[in-house]
Amino acid sequence: MSKKSDHDLGMQTSITRRDLIHDAAIATLAAAFAPAAMAASVSGASSTSAPSASDYPPVRTGLRGSHPGAFEAAHAIAREGKGFPAPKDTGESYDLVIVGAGISGLATAHYYQERFGQDARILLLENHDDFGGHAKRNEFHQGGRMVLSMGGTHNLEWWNFSDTVNAFLDTHDVVVQAMRERMQFEYGHSAPNSPAMWFDEDSYSDTQLLTQCDLGKKLAHTMIDSMPLSVAARESLKQFYRDPENLFADIDDEEREDYLRSISYTDFLRLHGGLTEDAIQLFDKLQHGGWGVEMRALSAMEGIESGAPGRHLLGEDWNTGGRDYPVAMWPDGNASLARLQVARLIPAVAPGATADNVALATFDYSVLDRADNPVRLRLSSTVVNVANTDSGTDVTYFAQGKTFRVSSKHCVLACYHSIIPHLCPELPEYQRAALKYQVKHPLLLTNVLIRNTDALDKLGIDAVSCPGRLHARLFTFRGINNGGYEHDVDDNGPVSLIFWGSVSPPPEAIDIKDQLRASRATMLGLSFEDYEREVRIVLDGLLGPAGFDVQEDVLAITVNRWPHGYAYEYLDLWDEDYADGEAPHEIARHSFGNIAIANADAGASAYTHVAIDQAFRAVQELGGSD
Repeated sequence: MSKKSDHDLGMQTSITRRDLIHDAAIATLAAAFAPAAMAASVSGASSTSAPSASDYPPVRTGLRGSHPGAFEAAHAIAREGKGFPAPKDTGESYDLVIVGAGISGLATAHYYQERFGQDARILLLENHDDFGGHAKRNEFHQGGRMVLSMGGTHNLEWWNFSDTVNAFLDTHDVVVQAMRERMQFEYGHSAPNSPAMWFDEDSYSDTQLLTQCDLGKKLAHTMIDSMPLSVAARESLKQFYRDPENLFADIDDEEREDYLRSISYTDFLRLHGGLTEDAIQLFDKLQHGGWGVEMRALSAMEGIESGAPGRHLLGEDWNTGGRDYPVAMWPDGNASLARLQVARLIPAVAPGATADNVALATFDYSVLDRADNPVRLRLSSTVVNVANTDSGTDVTYFAQGKTFRVSSKHCVLACYHSIIPHLCPELPEYQRAALKYQVKHPLLLTNVLIRNTDALDKLGIDAVSCPGRLHARLFTFRGINNGGYEHDVDDNGPVSLIFWGSVSPPPEAIDIKDQLRASRATMLGLSFEDYEREVRIVLDGLLGPAGFDVQEDVLAITVNRWPHGYAYEYLDLWDEDYADGEAPHEIARHSFGNIAIANADAGASAYTHVAIDQAFRAVQELGGSD
């Protein structure tokens, strides 16, 4: 623990700690579950009005992502088996109801219009108070100007796009190469002494900042000697960071790959890298942000393919498999793509919004759910039941302490797989089992708006690994001049520091799904004050010696926690090599009557383009005349 008090760390300063709207939502939910409320009949007008124009979710700080008020109803049915008050039929009837207004849900609306006509009546129901799902926009105004940051989905991995996704981007006038040309951002690798590694005094024998320290490159002995580790650990690291040597020269490539896919990356470091346990700890969180798992969950081959060191032990040069990852990005991550989708589906929300100005365009949330819109988007509405009927589907949702029911010809579930069996209890058992198979990977992005970059510039850093702390890594978020927004990579004014990663599971969690569930439980159990204290300890210890005032220079904190984050991808150590059509995600996504399924889980891959592809597939599976 920090040797400084909460007062010394600035915990008493007047940044927004939590959003009172969220607290009110929790109180409303608790009241709804009280016995009297459960027995009461629902009367009066439907409480479905969208937030007022002044109620603008992207500017909210505190706990975001899966924020208070967004998940309690789902937990009530999935964890506690609770029911809800008898639903009030709103009298609304739609061609399509979509459960979830993330990128896949919004793309579903687009493809439904393409197939069934622009006049199709569509309702999107979203449990969060903002659209976009994991494509979360964080918008700060505390530094005297707007600073944007991302709170979830990051990139466009354009080189993997299908023809379907390329056509989708063309429809939204997104030109990837033009976006690439306006990017200076390199995930914090642009400063002269980045990336760096910070050893904190709570986790190691001493505090130490090592600049130009990248575990993926060959480390000099002098660098290793500066690490506050045991003598044995430092010696094992020196032996590990040796010249290329093919330890598997006596076996063929296929046998070598089979072996490397059969052992964990950390066992590979032990058995073939010769590293001690305290040296291995430096590598544990290398993929907290990229995969949302500990390195012990990955095979040696997966770890090496993801960029973790080890290729040199296969006889390959240290420079092989470098950091080139030429993504395209907006200054709020893929939230701008979600905003483009909404602006196209509901033009009155943001008249004139284009790919060239979307990051600065004004969005009027008050017209998202207007009755005269062919497409309506209803926020803070958690679907709790979806059922087939003779004429289509009935969809029941919970909002503001009451339950409501709407009807539709079709329904597409664009939510995560493991909640679907609780929403559709009539699904066949084989499909329910397949849906439950995929446990999502927790993801954490804590954005801290700081007054200026003076301390970072003095140290010459803009990306730091913190192997002993909750967040595995932090980096500055600037140099993405897309969507009309400009924030030069050399701008030393207010900037968002993104603390990126996941939450470590306890050592006793062995199976991958036990690891993921334990990480999720820990993430949900931490209060905003816990996250705030953590980032203040890190900033004080890391930047304090260079003049950063932790009491004065922290302007805002937004914690984007995603307990159900990345889609489950099949891993060498834990999953079978399924035949085509027999993998759990392929079985799980089968349509069921008038209900289809669209999400990244349905593609078993945590990427935006996969979510779009799956939306296209789901719409094609719906019955009815084109």
